[in-house]
Amino acid sequence: MSLKKLNTVLAIAVVLFTLYLGLSFVLPLGTSFPGLPNWPSGDSGFPVVKGSRELAMGLAMGILLVTGHRRALGWVLLMVAVAPFGDMVNVLAHHGSTAAAFGIHGLTAALIAVTGLLILRETSKARKAQETATPASAAQHGIPSHF
Repeated sequence: MSLKKLNTVLAIAVVLFTLYLGLSFVLPLGTSFPGLPNWPSGDSGFPVVKGSRELAMGLAMGILLVTGHRRALGWVLLMVAVAPFGDMVNVLAHHGSTAAAFGIHGLTAALIAVTGLLILRETSKARKAQETATPASAAQHGIPSHF
C-alpha cells in the first residue's frame, strides 16, 4: 500500500470517527466523556458544545479530504490533535482516570497528529518532485527560468 493510500485511509478514519463522536454528543445517544469522574449534566450544555466542536472539526477535515487539499488537511489534522490533547488535560485536571486520559484521549491525539505529519510528509515529497521537474519542463519549452 502506498503512503498516499495509507494516509487517506487514516484520514478517512479520523474524519468518520470525529463526525460520529460529534453526533453522539449532539443527539441523545447517552454518550459520556471518558475518564471524567463527574460527567456534566445534560442541562449544562457541555454535550452540545463538545458535539458541535467535534462536528465542526470533522466537517473541516472531510471537506479538505474530499476536495483534495491534502497539504491543508495535514495542517488541520495537526491543529485538530490539540482537541483530544485538551480533553486529556481536562480529565487529568479534574482527577479523572489516568488510564482513560492517556489511553483514550492521549492516543487519539497522537494518532491524529501522526496522520497529519504523514500527510505533510507525503505532500512535501510530491512538492519537491514537482519543483525539480518544473525547471526541466520550462527549459524544454523555451521559457526563461525566472518565470
